[in-house]
Amino acid sequence: MEVARVERHGRQLAASGTQLGVLYELRYRLEPQVLALDLVGERSAEIALGDADFFDLGWSPLFNSLPVIRDRLLQSETPREYLMRWVDVPSLELIESRQRYEPLGGACVRFRSGSFSADIRFDSDGFVTSYPGIARRA
Repeated sequence: MEVARVERHGRQLAASGTQLGVLYELRYRLEPQVLALDLVGERSAEIALGDADFFDLGWSPLFNSLPVIRDRLLQSETPREYLMRWVDVPSLELIESRQRYEPLGGACVRFRSGSFSADIRFDSDGFVTSYPGIARRA
């Protein structure tokens, strides 16, 4: 489960949230260039965006909204490739991840990373409503 408070500044987002997994609680704060993480009772990390396009946090559908909102992918037909600063949860291992977002129309975008693919549905503001096998908005 994830709960997030999001502030939208044009096509940029700032957010604070909490993820509850079976064996962990992760709190995060997202700013345009920095992602602060606190794995409650274990460790904390602060990650700079560096030369990546976006952050991507494991098990968090919110982070899939970042490129959709910034690049207006729901109003586009052009697939986009991104370099993500991906954070595995709960290990907090940092990995560079190449990802592809392919607008399909009807507020749906096909997400691909390596051999993984998912058709993610968004609301009209660009926020995830359904990510098969991962999340659905309550």
